[in-house]
Amino acid sequence: MASSTSKQFPPDVLLHFYALYKRATEKNGFYIPPTDQGDLRNAFKINALVQVKDLSKKEAQKRYIDLVEEHIGEIKD
Repeated sequence: MASSTSKQFPPDVLLHFYALYKRATEKNGFYIPPTDQGDLRNAFKINALVQVKDLSKKEAQKRYIDLVEEHIGEIKD
């Protein structure tokens, strides 16, 4: 749902989606963005990732689902 929505979100919400998704899906649980995207953009991404670094993968998955339901709609099984 999150990847196919046409809704527009403010940058802070997008960064929250990004950080929770990366935390929930990375094998080692922590993702470092590539350095070829520019320093400012990476700084925002890294800041968002640092804010979720203490979450377990399971908790990040739950919060990601909650964020999708809050901004996009309820997920149907």
